[in-house]
Amino acid sequence: MAMEVLNTLGLKCPQPVLKIAVKATSMKPGDILEVLGDCPTFEKDIRVWCQRLKKVLLSVTDDAGGQKRIQIQF
Repeated sequence: MAMEVLNTLGLKCPQPVLKIAVKATSMKPGDILEVLGDCPTFEKDIRVWCQRLKKVLLSVTDDAGGQKRIQIQF
């Protein structure tokens, strides 16, 4: 099981989800992707993406300055 970090800070919807979709092609079952983002709809967009693709949203952490850190398990 590997853990990777994807920085989408400064990107606006739908770019963070598109970056995650591209990264998902190289993730293996059990891998964890930690995504950093600050778009106003970031958390909602990731939750919907996880539901649609049946990925596990492990955690959502609020960082300083409106940034969020979301962990997704594949």
